[in-house]
Amino acid sequence: MFVSHYRGQASVSSLCTWLNLPTSTWYYQPHDTGHRGIKPSTETLCRDGSRVSNEQVVEHIRQSLSREFCCYGYHTMTSELKDAGYIINHKKVYRLMAQENLLLGKVIRTSGKREFVRFRKITAAYPMEYVCLDIKYVWVGGEHRNYYLLTLLDVFSRKAIDQIFQRSIKQVDVLNAFRRINSLYGLKGITVRNDNGSQFIANSVRLFLQSEQVRQEFTHIATPQENSYIEAFHSIIDREVIQRFEFSSYEDARLTFDAHREWYNYARKHGSLKKITPQQKWELYEKQKQHRLTTLASSDKAEMGSAGEQPVRNSPMHGDNEAEVMKVTSAHLSNISLCKMPEKTQHNGVNDLNSGLKSLQLIGG
Repeated sequence: MFVSHYRGQASVSSLCTWLNLPTSTWYYQPHDTGHRGIKPSTETLCRDGSRVSNEQVVEHIRQSLSREFCCYGYHTMTSELKDAGYIINHKKVYRLMAQENLLLGKVIRTSGKREFVRFRKITAAYPMEYVCLDIKYVWVGGEHRNYYLLTLLDVFSRKAIDQIFQRSIKQVDVLNAFRRINSLYGLKGITVRNDNGSQFIANSVRLFLQSEQVRQEFTHIATPQENSYIEAFHSIIDREVIQRFEFSSYEDARLTFDAHREWYNYARKHGSLKKITPQQKWELYEKQKQHRLTTLASSDKAEMGSAGEQPVRNSPMHGDNEAEVMKVTSAHLSNISLCKMPEKTQHNGVNDLNSGLKSLQLIGG
């Protein structure tokens, strides 16, 4: 206001100097048109001269990230897109991945209230009702460093349904594990139990599980007893693998854990499962389920086949239906009595029928 009031008596630069105000601040004019500059393109050019929509590029990125062990950042993804025939730079790839929350990132963002465990013990009635997961450190002596083993365990059968062994476990790895499980078994309706690791509390993981109608519950801090099934599995891993083998390299350790998972699921007799394997427990439930369905279908078919031999069941009658049934019953009984009774007893039979019908009418109304 001061500059505007005295602008005719002194120059703007002098007035701004007296007020210790930069002249750029005075001359600045706000814009209400959103982001300034050229609007970003909605298409991407390919080497063959064609153009595709950015949505198609994003779908290509999603498919690449859904592959096992794939956790590319935007620079590596740019290289892959170029190999696929797109003419694209890393800035556009970054923008597209940022808009779709596909950036790898090192910062774990989390918000919203977490649902904590209410009951320590889990009682599962069928496979894929409850799934527990956790991460275990594995020392690889040949490389003098730790690696990470992520296991997802079905509580009912104790089967290790997915496993990842890598140098690090990021939120995208957890997402890819759930995507694989979803394609094999389906995720809708299951309950997932995990601790408060950064990979599990990440918004991307929680939002994905919510979108697939999965209930996620978190154990309380420093309470591994609330995730006892996966902790018991880790004790088996420690006793049967880690304490018995020295790993010369990552590849040596990975092959060993792959072989142990095969042994654990299909050959190892489990004490908590009455000395059968996790796979046998799973298949036993499926056989029992199929047997129940077959029995139910057979019983339904038998009931439908014998329906014609069963006596007509009484049912309440109302209004017009009652009158209709009375007419039909009267005519039907009259025909039977007149046709099948001897001639000398027809008169008495008709009288008995009429008296019986009168009684029905009195009862009905």
